[in-house]
Amino acid sequence: MAAEKALEGRVAYVTGAARGQGRAHAVRLANEGADIVASDICAPASPTVTYPAATPEDLAETVRAVEATGRKVLSRAVDIRDLEAQQQLVADTIEQFGRLDVVVANAGVLSWGRIWELTPEQWDTVVDVNLNGTWRTIRATVPAMIEAGNGGSIIIVSSSAGVKATPGNAHYAASKHGLTALTNSLALEVGEFGIRVNSIHPYSIDTPMIEPEAMGAMFAKHPSFLHSFAPMPYHRVTDGKSEGLAAFMAPEEVSNVVAWLAGDGSATLSGSQIAVDRGVMKY
Repeated sequence: MAAEKALEGRVAYVTGAARGQGRAHAVRLANEGADIVASDICAPASPTVTYPAATPEDLAETVRAVEATGRKVLSRAVDIRDLEAQQQLVADTIEQFGRLDVVVANAGVLSWGRIWELTPEQWDTVVDVNLNGTWRTIRATVPAMIEAGNGGSIIIVSSSAGVKATPGNAHYAASKHGLTALTNSLALEVGEFGIRVNSIHPYSIDTPMIEPEAMGAMFAKHPSFLHSFAPMPYHRVTDGKSEGLAAFMAPEEVSNVVAWLAGDGSATLSGSQIAVDRGVMKY
């Protein structure tokens, strides 16, 4: 008889799941035994976000990857800024799966500019998606988790920019600092229901959000900003062998932390900020 997986019988809701970190988290949680609810806007959030948006085809690929693990998946194109759409997806989740145990609030966007040169649409888009949208995810999911009575784990994907200054994208940093505060307050409020809430703070993850041309242009114009962005030259080691220097981490490396926070092995953690950065932010 095969050993029971860590998340067997549980259901995980992942936003921004069409690609990048979101897809990696969904697939990893499925590999741990969870059925998955995968949402993504699958369209541009705003013209001010200049890297390519996820597509319906990307979300379909996430569905295929989850189904390949043998788990069930409910997917839908949903903008996390739309509370009613998220509430309907949660209602459909409960109807289909009967419960909701894990929430990975991953969806987010990024753009670049100095504070006084940002357009109102740049500011509003980043704050509305990253902070307000995450609050709407919480607003939609927490009541269902409480009603189910199974406790659970909420993992809020902040950023290294949620704990330090990052010149050139202060609107992003403000939204991610907001997620840190949201995490800590929510952890205190839902603890009585057996629900844990923690934030993770990744740094330099290899996803479409990493926009080398835009970053390079910002640092070329304002070289003093570069000092706030430490390089990540580290040796990735697999099966005891170094794969050489890596400038970025793979999304799957972050998913290892997400899976641990989703499961019972992290049962003593709530209201914690977990740096997923290979120690770079200590420089």
